[in-house]
Amino acid sequence: MRRVKRYPVQGSNSLWQLYQTISFWKVFYQTCVIWLARYIPWLGLKNWLYRTFLKMKIGDQTAIAFMVMFDLLYPEKISIGSNSIIGYHTTILTHEYLISEYRLGEVKIGNHVMIGANTTILPGVTIGDHSIIGAGAVVTRDIPPHHFAFGNPLQIRKIE
Repeated sequence: MRRVKRYPVQGSNSLWQLYQTISFWKVFYQTCVIWLARYIPWLGLKNWLYRTFLKMKIGDQTAIAFMVMFDLLYPEKISIGSNSIIGYHTTILTHEYLISEYRLGEVKIGNHVMIGANTTILPGVTIGDHSIIGAGAVVTRDIPPHHFAFGNPLQIRKIE
């Protein structure tokens, strides 16, 4: 079960009400930082940009690959432990805007975690230490420490 907080909306769908819940300028600023950092090949500078300008929690020696897409609206709800790898073109979301509600949830990624390329991580998910997420997975629920998760629908196996 993902840990998300639900916010019901009235009238038009929740995405049309986006700027009633978050400042346009905050989204614009965060989009610019994320866009810039996605293309920077220097890992140290990339992590510094995320920590300094987006208030993300990123551990030491964490490698965030080229084209990783962090949530544009609430990147501060993402924390990544030390010595982890976030693979190419991974998307990490902390919000979901639906027809009659929007949801927010923190994403917590542990230490020594490897996330394969083109993975999508949904809001409210925790990935335990020393876990591996296979390329192309859609992470819809928590992954315990020392587990391997893969596929869509998500399958989870203990690492022996």
